[in-house]
Amino acid sequence: MRIRGLLVATLVFLILGGVLYWSDHHKPAEETAKASANIPAPILKLDQAAITTVEIKKKDAEPIVLTKAGSGDWQISAPKALGADQSAVTGVVSTLSSLNSERVIEEKAADLKPYGLDQPGVEVHVSEKNNKTQRLLIGDDTPAGSAVYAMVAGDPRIFTMASYNKSSLDKSLDDLRDKRLLTVNSDKVSRIELLRKNQDIEFGRNKDEWQILKPKPLRADSFEVGELARKLTGARMEPSGSEDDKKKAAGAFAQGGAIATAKVTDESGTQELQIRKSKDTYYAKSSVVEGVYKVGTDLGQALDKSLDDFRNKKLFDFGYSDPDKIEIHSGAKAYFVTKGGADWWGADGKKLDAGSVQELISKLRDLTANKFVDSGFTQPEIEATVVSNDAKRVEKVLISKSGNSYVARRENEPALYELDSSPVDDLRKAAEGVKPAVAAGK
Repeated sequence: MRIRGLLVATLVFLILGGVLYWSDHHKPAEETAKASANIPAPILKLDQAAITTVEIKKKDAEPIVLTKAGSGDWQISAPKALGADQSAVTGVVSTLSSLNSERVIEEKAADLKPYGLDQPGVEVHVSEKNNKTQRLLIGDDTPAGSAVYAMVAGDPRIFTMASYNKSSLDKSLDDLRDKRLLTVNSDKVSRIELLRKNQDIEFGRNKDEWQILKPKPLRADSFEVGELARKLTGARMEPSGSEDDKKKAAGAFAQGGAIATAKVTDESGTQELQIRKSKDTYYAKSSVVEGVYKVGTDLGQALDKSLDDFRNKKLFDFGYSDPDKIEIHSGAKAYFVTKGGADWWGADGKKLDAGSVQELISKLRDLTANKFVDSGFTQPEIEATVVSNDAKRVEKVLISKSGNSYVARRENEPALYELDSSPVDDLRKAAEGVKPAVAAGK
């Protein structure tokens, strides 16, 4: 009996195991289909580099056609030829090249109307190098509002995809066009001209150094001129919106007061930007972009600066590199400092205290004019010569007393610099404070 009971129990166990195995491997078709429907499926899978044309069609708007040029840059070819914002277009192409769904709603839709796909709000046509074309249709929002319905023409499936994908593709002409008012290469700008009522100014560039060429050759503050160049090459249009807004902008420009016309030159040629002011708003008209646009106040103010604002008020140009040699004459006193390896040496060949020498260098570097003057330079009280850049640059500055302040002049230059007494007194003290280095062990 015991053996018979054991055999029955074993048989029951095997039958139950078989049933469970069959159940796990043969789920109802409905359940299997439901699980597969929840698995994200690709809507488009394209080689981004192979995409050559993208056309965006929206209700009540002219189609926008984006075309890749032979150089690899994107251009807008319709509704009219315009430069394209490369970053914005790349975002569209990137979204299209790997567009995934959240889920498949229907494998074979009989009626597109419930999804808004019979008359889609957005259609995107994509063409590749091999002339293969695909058409993406984007319909209504889903009831939850976090996704939209989509499908590809010729594919019967209906998908849902994230709303942010629609936002990435649903672009207007203003979203995709190049918004730069000047399309010069900012790194290659070699000349800037400011044509103004009060005074024209011209700047020339040699590597990273700017020089004032007109109204006469003068040392330029490279940072200030560089900021001007950055604002000009970075100027962006603020889209005018409706046709009525565009007419108002054009009228304000026509009646506005002229601030300046900027001519910017790079290796490709010269482009021009006219800036005018109407009340508190600045407007610009470019030689390379059709229309009139509002621009930022900072650009208008940058073009309205005086000549002195762009001049270099520093007395020395050696910057933050250590000089090779310093020679200072102050009345009957003379000071000599020479760089040798990592050390500093005096005229007598003795090693100098590095800290006291750096203090002197700092005071020379900081000598800065309050303003430029036309007269006041007399007999110099101080002569300071700095040799730097491996002896390729020699700068000599002469400083004379003028009332309660000082007037300085760089040798062989006509410009006169007015200085407060404080930095000159500090320079004298720093020169007197240079001392011998303390010998090791003392």
